[in-house]
Amino acid sequence: QVQLVESGGGLVQPGGSLTLSCAASGNTFSSYAMGWHRQAPGKQRELVAAIWSSGSRNYADSVKGRFTISGDRAKNTVYLQMNSLKPEDTAVYYCNFRGYEVAGTSDYWGQGTQVTVSS
Repeated sequence: QVQLVESGGGLVQPGGSLTLSCAASGNTFSSYAMGWHRQAPGKQRELVAAIWSSGSRNYADSVKGRFTISGDRAKNTVYLQMNSLKPEDTAVYYCNFRGYEVAGTSDYWGQGTQVTVSS
C-alpha cells in the first residue's frame, strides 16, 4: 500500500511561485509514475504533470514552460515547481502514484493541497 503525503500549497499572487512536494512510502513497484493532478471548482480533475521511473516527463499544455516536475528517488519524493502562476491555476492539487505490473496498474492519491492564485 503506497501512502502519499503532500505539502506546499498556499496563497500566492499572480506571477508568483510555489513548490509542491509529495513523499511516497510503501512503494514496491519497479515501474511507476508520480504526478500531480488538479481540480478547480466545477471542473473535472486534470493531469498537470507526471514523471515516470524511467525519467520521462509529461506536462499539460496549459503549464508547459511554467511548471517543472522533478523527483528524488532516494527520498521517494516528487516536486512540482510552479512559476508564473495565474489565477486559472487555482485548484486543489492532488499527488498521484501509479504502479505498473503485469496484472495491471494501481493508483494511489494524496489528500490534496489547495493552491490559490489571487491578488
